[in-house]
Amino acid sequence: MKKILFMASEAVPFIKTGGLADVVGSLPKCFDKEQYDVRVMIPKYLCIKEQFRNKMTFVDQFYMDYLGQSRYVGILQYIYEGITFYFIDNESYFWGSKPYGDWYYDLEKFSFFCQAGLSALPVIGWKPDVIHCHDWQTGLVPVYLKGRFGAGEFFSKMKSIMTIHNLKFQGVWDINTIKRFSGLSDDYFTSDKLEAYNNGNMLKGGLVYADVITTVSDTYAEEIKTQFYGEGLDGLMRARSASLHGIVNGIDYDDFSPEKDRHIPYPYSAENFREEKLKNKLALQEELGLPKDSKKFLIGIVSRLTDQKGFDLIQCVMDEICSDDVQLVVLGTGDEKYEGMFRHYDWKYHDRVSAQIYYSEPLSHKIYAGCDAFLMPSLFEPCGLSQLMALRYGTVPIVRETGGLKDTVWAYNEYEGTGTGFSFMNYNAHEMLDTIRYAKTVYYEKRSEWDKIVERAMKVDFSWTASAKKYEALYDSLIG
Repeated sequence: MKKILFMASEAVPFIKTGGLADVVGSLPKCFDKEQYDVRVMIPKYLCIKEQFRNKMTFVDQFYMDYLGQSRYVGILQYIYEGITFYFIDNESYFWGSKPYGDWYYDLEKFSFFCQAGLSALPVIGWKPDVIHCHDWQTGLVPVYLKGRFGAGEFFSKMKSIMTIHNLKFQGVWDINTIKRFSGLSDDYFTSDKLEAYNNGNMLKGGLVYADVITTVSDTYAEEIKTQFYGEGLDGLMRARSASLHGIVNGIDYDDFSPEKDRHIPYPYSAENFREEKLKNKLALQEELGLPKDSKKFLIGIVSRLTDQKGFDLIQCVMDEICSDDVQLVVLGTGDEKYEGMFRHYDWKYHDRVSAQIYYSEPLSHKIYAGCDAFLMPSLFEPCGLSQLMALRYGTVPIVRETGGLKDTVWAYNEYEGTGTGFSFMNYNAHEMLDTIRYAKTVYYEKRSEWDKIVERAMKVDFSWTASAKKYEALYDSLIG
């Protein structure tokens, strides 16, 4: 039995701020249970819902020297859907109403988490063959495995994988601070190790020392070797390109299933979507106070409202979008300028725009089920999960060709009768607007073609099964 430990800062269903949690919580369920014992370790945040915290069982505790003090480390366990989750407890670090907040403090608490998590393994008495680390919060783990932990017999043969979910976030501060939090000596803070542009960089440490690096789509793996997408680490990504693999994310097909979804009023399938999906559309229009019209082209957006997601493009042409024969539904929070923009257009075009500036899981499912198209014009997108959910629900994605969007949405070709969505290449507002108008024209004037796009979209398989097989092959290559 091959033993794999996922270490991360979040995992569904316990704590979630983004797609990282979906990956860490969903992927372990999809490995071959006969061959792989995959477990997960995250911090025990006080903001984890009480219903979960109350069911955790105490495993053990110990004290660890950290920043010159003896610190408590509690280990708790929860078996959820057949997967063992370990929680590292220290209330002085993992308190608060959300998992992240103050950058400086986050650097300290995740440095503590990396050391405490590794120190907990001999206490638990479970020895993984591979530690699969996710994002900068666990970037120090591969460094420790090749350094002071690796010197001990328990850790000597352990391998590490570092997965980049978003290269933009790296865990950067001045060298002295990172040195103090990590407990690493001066030797580690050189340009070929943890130093980058005169700062300490925790993610860079993980990328230098990990045995294998993965990221969440093939295209993003290529993009991050370039200056535009490389966030200052493109040289390192090129140097490690032989160890860099792109494996596209999946989604949990049990959680996101139009046939079984308890959040939507009318379940449907690829066979009966023509009638049943329309009922969800009318219900959504009614719930959001839009005029009920089954024929109106309804575009959905479920997103963080940030520059990365392409909202500056939408801002450029919002009046043109609204003056067309469409309705637009937006769900999400983010930058104040975009929240304000959507509120303004909701007021200005109240019969066409519905801005829901908050987040709701049930409403997100209703938008995936009720809309005709889903707009996602990202500046960069390592993988993206929203377009996978939209495909699953037959809500045709309109995307920019970048990262995982390029790998998962195949542009409609009217001559060959192929494709599962619409896409544009350049980061340009009018190119995006032209693509939206092209999709709208197909919807209004070639309805049978539109329905075929929907059918193809619903039949594409982006469950975790295929991705899990690729991860298994990587684990096998490391374990030997």
